[in-house]
Amino acid sequence: MTHAKQTAYSNRSIEARKQNWRALLTRGQRTKNRFCFIVAYNDPAATEPVPAPLFWPGHAAARIERKYQDYRQALERSIWLDDDAIPCLNMITGTEIFAEAFGCPVHRPDPGAPFAMPMIHAAGEVAKIKVPDLGSSTLAYLFDMADELKRRAGSDAILGMVDVQSPMDIAALIWEKASFFVGMIETPEAVKELAGKARQLLAAFLDEWFRRYGTEFIAHWPAYLMTDGLTLSEDEVGAVNADMFEEFFLPELAALSKRYGGIGMHCCADAKHQWNHFRRIPGLRLLNLFNPPTRPPESYIKEAYPFFRDTCAQWHMGWLPSGNPETWPRQYPEGARVVINVAANSKEDAIRLCAKLQEVRQRLDAE
Repeated sequence: MTHAKQTAYSNRSIEARKQNWRALLTRGQRTKNRFCFIVAYNDPAATEPVPAPLFWPGHAAARIERKYQDYRQALERSIWLDDDAIPCLNMITGTEIFAEAFGCPVHRPDPGAPFAMPMIHAAGEVAKIKVPDLGSSTLAYLFDMADELKRRAGSDAILGMVDVQSPMDIAALIWEKASFFVGMIETPEAVKELAGKARQLLAAFLDEWFRRYGTEFIAHWPAYLMTDGLTLSEDEVGAVNADMFEEFFLPELAALSKRYGGIGMHCCADAKHQWNHFRRIPGLRLLNLFNPPTRPPESYIKEAYPFFRDTCAQWHMGWLPSGNPETWPRQYPEGARVVINVAANSKEDAIRLCAKLQEVRQRLDAE
């Protein structure tokens, strides 16, 4: 197959995948595709065994090269594997990037992901925290990386978003966590002030990102398509009660969703006590929950699917239906919009699974 024919086939295939994601994430409309699916299989012949470069600014050039090569491999994969994965220029980072921009020191283990260390320990120190100028901050190099990746891959290539933490999660990195939680009770206005500064920086970053690269992107986790809106992680909610979520977290999430026209959210905390409030987040497009080790999947992830059936699309980790994968779509609650992960043991098995699930989707479309 010539390069031109490969590109044309891949472009048609990717556009069809985009349509599947748009349909899945559209709320309040009967969609043809009630599920998307990802087949977890990497062809050993196309997989580079060299470890990925660490998420350090000094490794930017190596990161660019690796992400570009990963993108090319993903394009090749999209030609022979007919699932809903969309190749992207993956800009994933550690969780530290926004806290670091405020001045937090960063610990960079080798190996391991970097993480921010707190820079304040009391409410009285919040006033000294200044919102940095985006262009001169430590975030600037991420735009340089994205610019170079887009230059190499072409304007049609989709970027994967950096690791976006919620304003409250960023604040919990800047402020030593034990006293931060105490501050939510004793000095709530200081906590809200710090979260507000975090939201101001986050909005400046996203405004510039969308201005440069457009509003279409792949979420940082898990990898689903957004054509507008934003995606983020909200992981501190497991440690607070429902009233605190309503006072501190919900207003920030609602403001960001309104600003960008929708929101996708990842939460790996044990946060079942917040589920009612999750349903109140305006414009929630997709929710990703990770099963906490303290709960059996049957009483957490499996129960989430009917609970959020009428709220948003769902892509959860920690529970899967039983039996043959081609029977899985009907095992989810009627009306739920879901993303299904399927593992394959070989290239042939991956191709077979795709064919079966595409057949199931066509049958459901026809009903």
